[in-house]
Amino acid sequence: MKEEGISMKNNNSHFRGCLLGGAIGDALGYTVEFMGIEQIKRRFGIDGITDLLCDKTSGKAIISDDTQMTIFTADGILWADMRGRERGICSYPACVFYSYQRWLYTQTGRLANKEYHWLLDNKSVDYKSELLNIKELFVRRAPGNTCLSALSGSMNQQYGTMENRINNSKGCGGVMRVAPSGLYFHKSPEVAFKIAAECAAITHGHPSGYLSAGVLACIIAEIINGNDVKQAAINAANILKTYAEHKECLDILQRAMNLSIKDVVPSEAVRQLGEGWVGEEALAIALYCALKYQNDFKKAIFLAVNHSGDSDSTGAICGNIVGAYLGIDGISTNWIENVELSELIISMADKLLEATT
Repeated sequence: MKEEGISMKNNNSHFRGCLLGGAIGDALGYTVEFMGIEQIKRRFGIDGITDLLCDKTSGKAIISDDTQMTIFTADGILWADMRGRERGICSYPACVFYSYQRWLYTQTGRLANKEYHWLLDNKSVDYKSELLNIKELFVRRAPGNTCLSALSGSMNQQYGTMENRINNSKGCGGVMRVAPSGLYFHKSPEVAFKIAAECAAITHGHPSGYLSAGVLACIIAEIINGNDVKQAAINAANILKTYAEHKECLDILQRAMNLSIKDVVPSEAVRQLGEGWVGEEALAIALYCALKYQNDFKKAIFLAVNHSGDSDSTGAICGNIVGAYLGIDGISTNWIENVELSELIISMADKLLEATT
């Protein structure tokens, strides 16, 4: 089924919904990320966690590294967009890599080496980023070891690509951050897939680590173009098939889609798909939850985070998908107001939309 005529005016809602939805799913799941499901139920009740918990100091529901890196991904894409407009040529993965070096600095106080120090000087850099002025982005929120080690070792711009793999990691740290690629490149889902996969390959070298990222971006692009979640997933799967070493990712994607139409207890279906610590599992869990409850943001997110696994990443990915589908009006106003950095996230969504016009 295809929704007719999602206009540019409505796209404002869908771009915002995608990034805010991801942040809310992330914040909800971050609270229980390292708990088993029984522990979650003992603490929050039989239904698990069902509301954002606000930090006593900031009064906001705090995000994890998933949303932090999503913000830096968006900033890198916007940097490349600016270079393309001004110079007529740009490299999206390169600019995203530079943006990730800035993220590395926020988490460790250092860059890979001194050759990147120019990234910290807004006076000499062509793209003036505001992110290094935001103190919340400097707080460590369980940054992934693979992301930290890969970026710390990427000297002389020798970062990972799909052709030159930096490691054999398929952790979900690649897929959980690439939603901005699906938004910015929505007019060409194939390009959204490729750029997202390349951005994930900067730190994650296993095919399931970067192809899962491509699938997520492609699903988001297809949704922005008017498809429902099921058709978006089908279209993304067809593009996935054109890439080498796609079988593992495709198999679990198809399992998630099949489970969504079977009479299986949803929590059991999630358990069958894994725990979400690796890319293809995180994508499959999030997609299953989005397919099961595409018209109910809260139900989708509750299912995506209440399990024994990487709850913040599955929550973030599911939030990206359902948020893109429903738009900002489908998300609780109270949650939007309470999630950390909501104003910055809205600003980044608006900038991505503006860059596509």
